[in-house]
Amino acid sequence: MQASFLSAVVLPLSLAIIMLGMGLSLVPEDFQRVTKYPKAVAIGLFSQLILLPIIGFIIAKVVPMQPVIAMGLMIVALCPGGVSSNIITFLAKGDVALSVTLTAFSSLITVFTIPIFGNLAYQHFIGESATIALPILPTILQIFIMTIVPISMGMIVRKLFPQFAISLEKVTNRLAGGLLALIILLLVIREWEKLPGFIVQVGVAVVLLNTISMFLGFYVSKLLNLKPAQQICIAIEVGLQNGTLAIAITAGILNNPDMAIPAAVYALYMYVTGFLAILYGRKLAEIQSA
Repeated sequence: MQASFLSAVVLPLSLAIIMLGMGLSLVPEDFQRVTKYPKAVAIGLFSQLILLPIIGFIIAKVVPMQPVIAMGLMIVALCPGGVSSNIITFLAKGDVALSVTLTAFSSLITVFTIPIFGNLAYQHFIGESATIALPILPTILQIFIMTIVPISMGMIVRKLFPQFAISLEKVTNRLAGGLLALIILLLVIREWEKLPGFIVQVGVAVVLLNTISMFLGFYVSKLLNLKPAQQICIAIEVGLQNGTLAIAITAGILNNPDMAIPAAVYALYMYVTGFLAILYGRKLAEIQSA
């Protein structure tokens, strides 16, 4: 399949379905929870929106990698959490309400932070005029259309037809997973010749980014005396990013499939640490209830 089909059809469609599914799971009260536990929300957002990009930048500078790979890694680090973080938090006995709140707020905030910090990263790693490669206002508009619009549509459907929204959410989640697999497969096929040269640097960088961010999210929360369920939630929320959005930005908006490789590898690897987080969270919950 042609790269244009991937960037023009598959990516926007899959991202819209994922964001629609997220919207179907949200209610206005999810945005009001910040008043119930502002400390946990503040720590979670700080870890995800500030600490994670810093970790990504350090890894991109320390681990030898091509500039396009470094840029792709930074886009992953700048993206919000995805719906997978909510599901894995639930399975790990974490604070699901906090997870949903953090996903919702980070999705809103990163509409503005991705273009701004993405520009800075592009200037640093690629060395070209970032205003040409990633114009701020059009990029904000594109990300807004790809994320906030379908989320809003999902919330409207949830408000008007709650039972239908619950059943439709299950369908969108399955379809989104299949589309993400298709995206990764298309990227692998397209970049097959370059993949061996990328895989070592991408693999090391992705493992470091995912692992360090999860540990940092967990221990920052623990150090600041959050509840164990909140610690698990923030670790997962910081560690599991919206890989589809990262691929949409790199392969779609920036039109560079090479940059999408870190996001594709990350989207697969994060389920490994996600599974480990589930095991640890369940064990922690057993200890707390004993």
